[in-house]
Amino acid sequence: MSRIRRIEVYEYAFTIDNLDQHRAYQPDAKLTLSSFGVTILTDDGSRGDYFPQHGGKKAHLGQVLMAAPQLIGRNALQRSILYDDMKRSLRQVGFIGVSHLDVALWDLAGRRLGVSVGELLGAYRERLPTYASTTHGDREGALSSPEHYAAFAEQCHELGFRAFKIHGWNDGDAREEARNVEFVADRVGDRMTLMLDPASQLRTFADALYVGRACDAGGYFWYEDPMRDCGVSMHAHRKLRQMIKTPLLATEHVRGIEPKADWIAGEATDFVRADPDLDLGITGTMRIAHLAEAFGLDVELHGCGPAHRLCMAAIRNTNFYELAIVNPKARNPVPPIYACDYTDQLEGVGSDGAYPVPAGPGLGVDYDWGFIEANRTALHVFD
Repeated sequence: MSRIRRIEVYEYAFTIDNLDQHRAYQPDAKLTLSSFGVTILTDDGSRGDYFPQHGGKKAHLGQVLMAAPQLIGRNALQRSILYDDMKRSLRQVGFIGVSHLDVALWDLAGRRLGVSVGELLGAYRERLPTYASTTHGDREGALSSPEHYAAFAEQCHELGFRAFKIHGWNDGDAREEARNVEFVADRVGDRMTLMLDPASQLRTFADALYVGRACDAGGYFWYEDPMRDCGVSMHAHRKLRQMIKTPLLATEHVRGIEPKADWIAGEATDFVRADPDLDLGITGTMRIAHLAEAFGLDVELHGCGPAHRLCMAAIRNTNFYELAIVNPKARNPVPPIYACDYTDQLEGVGSDGAYPVPAGPGLGVDYDWGFIEANRTALHVFD
């Protein structure tokens, strides 16, 4: 037994240049972001750490603080029952806080055994085909027009990327979105796999249908969360599937394996979304991957980070790693927390259009504790 004796939750802040509060380009802006990380310590000297990237939001933190106390005194190696008990305790608030604690437990197990989490999962990939996933559009000269999006796609192609996902503007203008979809396809569609994610900004079902037909014309690989239902209406998505040809990618905003099963069985999506930061950690993500596999579908991981790469390395039925969220004039707003060569910036892509899978013990990354401590805003301790 490796009994959990202490959990530390670090809050910290960092600043990103040239992005506004919507993560869209704004010259000379200073965007201050908050995030957090989890450390789990056991009575036999084992330790697990997890600091998420885009998945370290304040709302997530609150759930982690709710769930953490119940782990004290429990066996850190019994991840399955800990997952189940935490899930029940957070049943009224959407489960997300299970995610960060679960990933830290996987890191602990790997480091305790001196092996990668990928080895524990049976990973077989060493490099992951990746798509560049843009920030939202702006009116400031970075992603302000179809020409800008196409030029950025070409820039990404020159770096090595062979897939590109558009997040359009926050205005929800269906005609502008459709023009952009078709223009980018005309420019790079013969060289790059293209995806579209309006991020629930299209105002009506008719708007979603209009843009979906533009995706059909452009041969898009998938169409993701287009409508103001915010990706939770099975009926609306099933109807949209019946009226367009482009495959739908849904369930980013549907938590847990059971409702995702309902979406699949209800024929409301073609691809299935999973995210270690949102879908109850590595344990939850792998269960979702197996669920999709049982239905003969592919699962696509949302977001980026070491846990995402390690899961993908062990999943057969998946296609792309998401390098989220990138812009031609700003850095990816992920926290600069690594003391190793791990990166989710654009320049990290290889000539093969792929990113490497971490190979060291646990999650395979070393954190910059000097940076974390220097920028720490709070410390929560449970023992």
